[in-house]
Amino acid sequence: MTKRVYNFYAGPATLPIEVLKKAQKELLNWENTGMSLMEISHRSKQYDAMHKEASSLVKELMGLSDEYKIIWLQGGASTQFWMVPLNLRIAGKPLEYVNTGTWSTKAIKEAKFYGDVKVVASSEDEKFSYIPKNVKFSDKAAYAHITGNNTIYGTEYSNWPKTSFDVPLVCDMSSNMMNKVIDSKIFGVIYAGAQKNIGPAGVTLVIVREDLLKRVPEETPTMQKWRTHSEKDSLFNTCPCWAIYICKLCLEYLKSIGGIPEIEKRNRQKAKILYNLIDKSDGFYKGHAQPDSRSLMNVTFRLQTEELEQKCVEEALKLNLIGLKGHRSVGGMRASIYNAMTIEGVNKLADFLTEFKENNR
Repeated sequence: MTKRVYNFYAGPATLPIEVLKKAQKELLNWENTGMSLMEISHRSKQYDAMHKEASSLVKELMGLSDEYKIIWLQGGASTQFWMVPLNLRIAGKPLEYVNTGTWSTKAIKEAKFYGDVKVVASSEDEKFSYIPKNVKFSDKAAYAHITGNNTIYGTEYSNWPKTSFDVPLVCDMSSNMMNKVIDSKIFGVIYAGAQKNIGPAGVTLVIVREDLLKRVPEETPTMQKWRTHSEKDSLFNTCPCWAIYICKLCLEYLKSIGGIPEIEKRNRQKAKILYNLIDKSDGFYKGHAQPDSRSLMNVTFRLQTEELEQKCVEEALKLNLIGLKGHRSVGGMRASIYNAMTIEGVNKLADFLTEFKENNR
């Protein structure tokens, strides 16, 4: 097999090697059709069966009841920044948001095109280094929106805010989808770009409570309605077939290892390895996120100088540890350890960081 690196990029992210091997094996002749999955009609019986299985796996793994609809869309989570307010707004009611960083900020910007946006809590005062506590949403809001995990700053919700049934909680889970067990029924809408935890770039998973599909105004353009895609099982137009297929393989793999409970166990182990290293480095490595807000997915940290950070990135690259440079907007270092990153990979990184500290103290 061709050399594989340890990929710590924030996304598109590493995929399970088992998934890549199966896709490779089936590439030219999928399901004995004599065609690649990329060539087959999305209206065919073979594709339809695979498509339904992908949606069924989402519901099974997340424990979703039949009141939730699974939609596979294009445009990334950024498209959902405006589809959420467009589909959920109610005249005269505010759209309430918590701002925990760049992606929340972008979602807030888009929502302002559709209604009166109120930011009920923010961590901007401390450079988005924490998740606000005791967040309270109004019972008069159309909906409440949060970003589950913040890739750039390395923070993640460990406790979900509470809302009433009539104020659906909407969560962007692009970077923490299926990374831990959650009580799915507290959410009205969950959406996520697939390319970090459940598949490749090119498809966005949207989970919507069925009653909320009725909110969208009838005069809304057809393709902008969640209802359009839900009623046609995401096949109103040609869907991103290949991306959904890879998601299906990833979901099968997740199920085979024990589902979300098992991946949560592994994710917590991986995060603990790196955070313990940072905390015991005597200040050589300094984490950005406050300890009670630390992400299981994105470990963000700084070294004493930018020159030392660059040296660290370059030396890591020589050992096939790639993608450790922080986001261009904040700098520093970042190790993204999504579901498919192995414990072996995290241990390799930890060994390197330990040695780097000793050689550059």
